[in-house]
Amino acid sequence: MKVNEVKAKQAVDEIELEIVSKGEARDFATERSSGKVCNAAGKDDTGEIKLSLWNEQCEQINEGDKVKIENGWCGEYQGEKQLSTGKFGKLTKL
Repeated sequence: MKVNEVKAKQAVDEIELEIVSKGEARDFATERSSGKVCNAAGKDDTGEIKLSLWNEQCEQINEGDKVKIENGWCGEYQGEKQLSTGKFGKLTKL
């Protein structure tokens, strides 16, 4: 799948991206869980998309890395698509 094919509120079977930016990790806490999250952006030859990195992914991934997301999920926040591994996905550094 390519960035220009990703739709909000839909599963993303598999996508490969180059990380072009990464923000600072921050702590979060909800009634159900707590941990770390950080925002990043990834691109391919069709465009760029925001990426949410969770917990150990925040340490694992850096700008310039190439990654593959399998069984991911594209949500939407403030009108922008945001890609993440979701509950069942997997992020692999290539």
